[in-house]
Amino acid sequence: METFKIEDLSFYYPLKEQAALSRVNLTIGYGEFVVVCGQTGCGKSTLLKNLKTILRPHGKKEGQVYFYGRALESVELREQVKRIGFVLQNPDNQIVTDKVWHELAFGLENLGYDTRTIRLRVAEMASFFGIQEWFMKNVSELSGGQKQLLNLASVMAMQPDVLILDEPTSQLDPIAAVDFLETLQKINREIGTAVIISEHRLEDVLTMADRVLVLDKGSLIADDTPRDVGKILSKINHPMLAAMPTSMQIFNEVSNDGNFPITVREGRSWLTELFKDRTLKNVRVEDDLDENKNDKPIIKMKDVWFRYSREGKDVIKGLSMEVLPGQIYSIVGGNATGKSTALKLIGGILKPYRGRVEIGGKKITKHVDKYKFNRKIGILPQNPEALFVEKTVKDDLAEVLDDLSMEERKKRLHEIYELLDITELLDSHPFDLSGGEQQRVALAKVLLLDPEILLLDEPTKGIDSFFKHKLALVLEKLKNKGTTIVLVTHDIEFCAKYSDICSMFFNGSIVTTNSPNKFFSGNSFYTTAANRMSRHIFENAVTTKDVIALCQENLA
Repeated sequence: METFKIEDLSFYYPLKEQAALSRVNLTIGYGEFVVVCGQTGCGKSTLLKNLKTILRPHGKKEGQVYFYGRALESVELREQVKRIGFVLQNPDNQIVTDKVWHELAFGLENLGYDTRTIRLRVAEMASFFGIQEWFMKNVSELSGGQKQLLNLASVMAMQPDVLILDEPTSQLDPIAAVDFLETLQKINREIGTAVIISEHRLEDVLTMADRVLVLDKGSLIADDTPRDVGKILSKINHPMLAAMPTSMQIFNEVSNDGNFPITVREGRSWLTELFKDRTLKNVRVEDDLDENKNDKPIIKMKDVWFRYSREGKDVIKGLSMEVLPGQIYSIVGGNATGKSTALKLIGGILKPYRGRVEIGGKKITKHVDKYKFNRKIGILPQNPEALFVEKTVKDDLAEVLDDLSMEERKKRLHEIYELLDITELLDSHPFDLSGGEQQRVALAKVLLLDPEILLLDEPTKGIDSFFKHKLALVLEKLKNKGTTIVLVTHDIEFCAKYSDICSMFFNGSIVTTNSPNKFFSGNSFYTTAANRMSRHIFENAVTTKDVIALCQENLA
């Protein structure tokens, strides 16, 4: 019997004529691992939330969802809580207690299990997920990856039949994300729990899937194995192919004859076979770092130290860095290494207890507010909801420009609507938007300030590959105007494609800085799939574009 059966499911949000879901039909088999993907706003989250009635958004639903043969509405909430597990995108939105051990027990306590059963289940989950070392910690002390793992363990303690996850790795660094996904695969393989997961980062999760569902404007356009979904998207020339794993993208551009490689290993084997009898003309991508040594840094940090409390541990330890005017400077590194704190120090939100932070040659001191007025520093925080203060997107953006005339305000707002493609979101409440849509609106609000220095904390979090490309064009346009951009991100592929310079953060400081080609081609884990796939043949190739260009040149 199927875990879920969905018949002609349509869903309309209030005051919206366009359906968020349009006549979706599919089944989820017992113990299947299913990946749901598509552009931001395609209906992924809406589909997943319709699989648990307590999470279903307010709106009009048509069609039916069956759970083990019963209409979902007829399944008691207590049974749904126990048998249908759900993990949200933001780990902080799901945690409800102050201690790790209590979080693990919370769901079981609410279901009325006896103390002996609760202790056994909690001990079992803590052991399975490797939580023993931080079992007694406060939740506030955990990294993003640990919090998401705790959410997963807390849900699994109730022994659900199916586990639904809505972009669970969007806030995790690359290593933590892979660890989390491998844990999901282990749960699916060893326990038999069905997994339904929506993701934008498909590089790793697609290789684990039994089936892939591709949504486009609320309609299901592909439902097949990962390999065959590549063929379907290629045949109809659908732009979602650009979001598929690197090996599939390169194969589609270079060969497109035979079975699509899905994993990096399959991609390496295909490239090896492709060039085994050929003499290669060019095996290297030249480094394109264009650094004017004569420019004075607009941002300079020298031996900076910072801790959040007098008795606490140092979060920033002897940090020194320089950013030149008009650069796109990317900072990568693991969760809880100090990246976001460094961004707040540059923005003047936090003050170091030792060392210097200079903006435009001036040290940030008590005069920082006056200087920020003159220099204009715009900051996009990790949590975009922190910027929203009004009931609609339109009002929220307009309040930034209170000092302008009505005509000037309309002109500036219209420009930003078009630039970030948010016209359709204007009448929505900011908190009703998807994670990716919130990112776009928050960025629009920051850009309305016309900053000369733009500090971005996880700007690609929750957005699809299509808007990432548009975001890159926006950043390039700002850079050409002279705006200096510093971004903290876990998105390795985005850094490799669009940064001028990259730095690795570790243990409160920067350990290495280089151009994207040199930086990523020398790493094993903090590198791109394109580099891992091709480094045995090509040098310095770190993007899909690099590998495709070298392949085509050597096959000509």
